[in-house]
Amino acid sequence: MLNIPEIKPEQSIELLKELHILTRDGKLNQDSRRKLKQVYHLFHFIEPLLTELVTENLTLADHGAGKSYLGFILYDLFFKTRASGHVYGIETREELVEKSCALAQRLHFERMSFLNLTVEDSISSPALPATIDIVTALHACDTATDDAIRFALCKQAQFIVLVPCCQAEVAAVLRQNKNASLAKTPLSELWRHPIHTREFGSQLTNALRCLMLEANGYQVTVTELVGWEHSMKNELIIARQTDQPRKNAQTRLQAILRELNLEELQGRFTLSGESA
Repeated sequence: MLNIPEIKPEQSIELLKELHILTRDGKLNQDSRRKLKQVYHLFHFIEPLLTELVTENLTLADHGAGKSYLGFILYDLFFKTRASGHVYGIETREELVEKSCALAQRLHFERMSFLNLTVEDSISSPALPATIDIVTALHACDTATDDAIRFALCKQAQFIVLVPCCQAEVAAVLRQNKNASLAKTPLSELWRHPIHTREFGSQLTNALRCLMLEANGYQVTVTELVGWEHSMKNELIIARQTDQPRKNAQTRLQAILRELNLEELQGRFTLSGESA
């Protein structure tokens, strides 16, 4: 093991090289130290959830996995030393799935699976179990985060961990309906200017997602991932299943959509958590 104090002793050096957290000669530079700090910061939030749910066969699905950066780190730091448990990476780009499969085989991460599936297919696919304990989505762009939420609700996930980004759908509808909204409510001043439309749309998207999760029986915590530079704001949403829906969450969600002239988005934010 290389004498690098920042790296946890149980970690795979080969994996850190593949993820470009370490240089090819196994060293940390300023950029890779920053990446490693980000990884540990996110793991700090997820590890207690994994520990709480340790069962005979703990399952985690990373939706919109991309290069499966998060899934590999979680497997390396948590699942690798345990006798059971499985990590699934779900991604629509076949070439990324193939690369992740090859890397897992090379690292002997035997309880990792990578599936080239859409959200619709992943909900009903026999390659996945009927229920999933934890669903994650790291920087799943725009409505891909909503797809991850839908998947999690259908799979009756105990925990959902989301880091949304590039949220454009709500902002686009706000922009499209701006003139009508200006005539309807003075609240439209909050997004009258283009930069405010983008920022308010992002803020509103996550607020609506939280209400939707609460309406489906989840307790929601929202915080920030410090030091991440992927977007202007790295919001971390952690939802815990309680089976006790917040009574007024759905009512408040629908009232917001009406007030802000966003009724056409009702289907996006009123999903039901029925099992697949």
